[in-house]
This record gives sequence, C-alpha cells and structure tokens, in this order.
Amino acid sequence: MIQHPRLAALTRFGVRLGLQHMRALMRHLGQPQLRYPTLHVAGTNGKGSVVRTLGAMLRAQGLRVGEYVSPHLQRVNERIWVDGEEISDAELSGLLDELAAEREAWASSGLTEGLSAEAELTYFEMMTAAAFVHFARVGVDVAIVEVGLGGRLDATNLLDPVVCGITSIGFDHMEQLGHDLPSIAAEKAGIIQPGRPVVVGPLPPAALRTIRTIAADRGAPLVAPDCEYRVDLEPDGGLRFVGAEWQLGGLHLALEGEHQRGNAGVALAMAERLPPHLRPGPDAVRAGLAAVRHAGRLEWLADDILADCAHNQEGAAQLAACLRALPDARRPRTLLLGMSADKDARAVVVALAPLFDQIYTTHCSHPRAASAGELAARLMDVGVPVLPAGPVEAALPRVRAEGPCVVAGSIFLVGAARDLLGLP
Repeated sequence: MIQHPRLAALTRFGVRLGLQHMRALMRHLGQPQLRYPTLHVAGTNGKGSVVRTLGAMLRAQGLRVGEYVSPHLQRVNERIWVDGEEISDAELSGLLDELAAEREAWASSGLTEGLSAEAELTYFEMMTAAAFVHFARVGVDVAIVEVGLGGRLDATNLLDPVVCGITSIGFDHMEQLGHDLPSIAAEKAGIIQPGRPVVVGPLPPAALRTIRTIAADRGAPLVAPDCEYRVDLEPDGGLRFVGAEWQLGGLHLALEGEHQRGNAGVALAMAERLPPHLRPGPDAVRAGLAAVRHAGRLEWLADDILADCAHNQEGAAQLAACLRALPDARRPRTLLLGMSADKDARAVVVALAPLFDQIYTTHCSHPRAASAGELAARLMDVGVPVLPAGPVEAALPRVRAEGPCVVAGSIFLVGAARDLLGLP
C-alpha cells in the first residue's frame, strides 16, 4: 500500500524523540520485541545496507529473518520484511487497526504511567510497534532493526540486542542530535547495551573516541575496523574478510560502491559475533553477499538513469566517488536533484557539482520536499548552471531527453522516480 489512513492521520504529530510512550505501549502488549533475538543498527548512512546484507546472509543460512528499515521508497510495506518479502496490505492494515485499539485500551486503563492518555503515537512509533508485534506473531528466528533517528531516544531502542552496529557518523539531523561529531556519536551510541558487542564501521577519530568511551563504560566489547576486523580488496575485485575467527576470501558483494565495502565489513563482523545457532556459515555468507539488493542505492533504474538516495554531505561524497570510478562514456553529466527542505543542499551539491555539466532541481509530492524553485535559488553559485525543472513528473522526462542523468538528493525523490518508471 502507498499509505494507510491511520498512518496518514499520524503524520501531523511529526517526530518525537523519547521512549516513554513506546515503552508503556510495549509493556501493555507484553514486550513483543523481547520474544526473539535482535540485531540493532544505527549510523548516519549505511544502516539500511547493513540490515539488508545481514538479512541476506541469515536467510541463506535457512533462518526466518525479520527486517525493519525506514523510511520507505514507494510503499510503507517496505519497512517490514519477513523472509525477504514485505508485509502484505492485509497484514499491515490489521496490525495498525489492532494497535490503535490497544493504544485506546491502554489510555483508558488508568495505567498510563504518568503519561498523557490523549497523546497519540507518532507515525514512526506506530510502524515500529507494528514491526515488533508482527515479528513476534510470525515467529522469526531473528530480527534486524534499523534505528530511525539517532539511537538513544529512538523508538526502536527498546530491544535487548545480541549485537549492535554503528555504521558511520556524519552531519545530518543536527537540530536533534547535535552540531559536532562527538555529540552525534553519543546519541547513536545510545543503542549500546551492557556486555553486548558493538561493531563500528570506519569512523572519524572524534566519533570513535566517544563511542569507545561509552562502550567501555557499559562493558560492551568494541569491534572496530583495522583492529578487530578488516575487509581487504582482492586482485579480482572480490573481498576478503579477516575477523576474530573468520578468514573468508572470494566474497563478492552485489551492492555497488566502494563505501559498501565498509558496510559489508560491519555486517560481517556483526554476523561473526552472533551465537552459534544464528551464525551463518561460509556458504551462506557468500550467497548472501552475492544476492543482497537494496533499492535506490546506486541503482540503474534504466540504461540512462542512475539513482541514489544520497541526501547529506557524507552520502554525496560517497556518490561522487562512485561516479568518478565510472568510465567517462558511462558517467551521466546531468544531475536531477530534489531534497527535503530541512537538508543542507549546499553541502550535497558542493560534493557533486564538479562531476556534472548542469543541475536541474525538482520536487516530489512529499510534504517535506523543497520546491524546485526554492532549491535552485539556494544553489545559484555552485560552479555549474542550476535550473528549476518543476515537479518530478515533468522534470524526469525533460532531463532524460537531454541524455543520461543521475537522480539524487532524497529517498522520496528516488521512490517517485521508480514509480514513474513503473518499477516495483
């Protein structure tokens, strides 16, 4: 489904950082999120790729795997997967109706733990609750859960994970998380649990120091690249993972981009630290890495359209590196850019502009999207021509007629482009 009426009604409540309402609801529901083993993944970028990579490896091992990611590209169902398939419309509708009724029952019980009985769940809280209940109901062997925003106060942070991962630390959501890397790292490190290993990807030194301190305070073993594990590039382009116990060569990752090597390292190091009954064997590792898919991430939507969800400075730098690695004849020279109004468009474009001859701005129907004209006005002096092209329904055919293009800047924009091209 594109949207559900109950979820549409909840968008007006926006983002709420804090666990009080989710904690109370989970207690009312009998703590469904504690009925199966979980892996918890935070980070500025790369979270979804790590979730999908872990999911592919564990499914190849024969396990029943739940995956929860956000936001979605085209359908809200994409956020909740079991066995590699998104939740059905009927299942999701039933869960949302049931949770709304349970929330009302909790509110009228008098056991509201000092919280306002009138306070509604947010969109993200409702979807997170739906995922937790669904995974318990269908009996997953393990669930892999992506943090929505930050970590410490995120609605997902009610798990008891066997292992956590922090993929990257960069500048995004600064109003909520802080304006320097140690502050952002501290928020994301809020998912670290006492005594449970935490795997990190390549991090800036200031962020790594913060996470190392928090992990030590909680007695959580820190697993860092080039210390406890490494991912080497083999002569044929394959990967070799060297960890505490594993030494696996001849690995081939389906996800494109040099940055995905770092994400794969996090996924592999997390998998290596799973208990024996959940740990994938070498064949499952290889099969999962070769089969993993993550729509909208360096994805060729057509022979002439490359899409990527890069929407912050770090993501733009990764996209730029990937574009530079393409042969000149294959590299598109036009960028179709659409971004949410609250994002730092200049930071994204400064990284990308040298690779393009022109930039067209656009917007999709998402309420957070900056208009094409507003976005173009913010980018008038970036070294290449920037022209507003109107809504994506008009902009994509117009830009495509001029030659190959890259569509980037927003998950919602990439989703709209996939819709326009009839991609599932």
